[in-house]
Amino acid sequence: MALLSFLRPRPAAAGTPPGVARDLLEGVSIEVMPRTAAKVADFRALLPRGTRVYVAHLDGTPIDDMVATARRLTDEGFRAMPHVPARLVADRAMLATWLSRYRDEAGVDQALVLAGGIARPHGAFASSMDLLGTGLFDRHGFTRLHVAGHPEGNRDIDPDGGSRAVDAALAWKQDLARRSGADMAIVTQFAFDAAPVIAWAGRLRAAGIGLPIHLGVAGPAKLQTLIRFAVACGVGPSLRVLERRALDMRKLLLPYTPDELLAAIGAWRARTPDCPVAAIHLFPLGGIAATAEWLAARGAAGAPAVAQA
Repeated sequence: MALLSFLRPRPAAAGTPPGVARDLLEGVSIEVMPRTAAKVADFRALLPRGTRVYVAHLDGTPIDDMVATARRLTDEGFRAMPHVPARLVADRAMLATWLSRYRDEAGVDQALVLAGGIARPHGAFASSMDLLGTGLFDRHGFTRLHVAGHPEGNRDIDPDGGSRAVDAALAWKQDLARRSGADMAIVTQFAFDAAPVIAWAGRLRAAGIGLPIHLGVAGPAKLQTLIRFAVACGVGPSLRVLERRALDMRKLLLPYTPDELLAAIGAWRARTPDCPVAAIHLFPLGGIAATAEWLAARGAAGAPAVAQA
């Protein structure tokens, strides 16, 4: 799988854990929503050119806003990757319209295909497999498809907390990628602890699932903000990292950064041949500007010296 190459190895910034800027940030991506993107005057003042920017599609967001945001990102020199949530799609005709608009109006050829965060589907599609099985992504020229991964479980698929159905779904998607020729990777929910990620990645490998993993990481944010998002998104075991931090008066008032997590993942990569973690995906829970500043401080080639909102 070809990774983006807009980041080049540089000496780590003072105080930065070894390896964070040198390898894990190559191919880094970030996530925005249309309403938060609208508050950014120019993404070129924040991010390296060529950055892959996911555009989250929440229930109630008009497709016009999604397409306009993707078009803007493309025009500013970024690689827009819109979410396509199955449960928001009413039928095959709507899916075809969305994909056609992304391709023709915004120059998009990649998407994150996922079930979506609502309990009841709007129409005929309930899962990412339902969408992928239509063949419409291939027909509309989408050459890169990412799918969701959940190192700490996904109760939408396995309500009892097991992993069998989740692993079977990923195996099905991997087979589809082989048959269609699409570049596919798994992008995960954000985590705060390396241990569940490492265990999950090992289980996938044992199951024969070799798709590259783009590890979800929360950008710098206040502790209260992260705990709120973690509870809402179902982050389980790694939530204990935040709870321990809340008990440490030396860290309680300091913003969280993902440096310790990335140092642990970097050390695992260094001792693991063919480590499946290929890149990092940033969730800017504390704001796009704060995440961009953190990224720039760790040696992102092409990033502004001082990020500005």
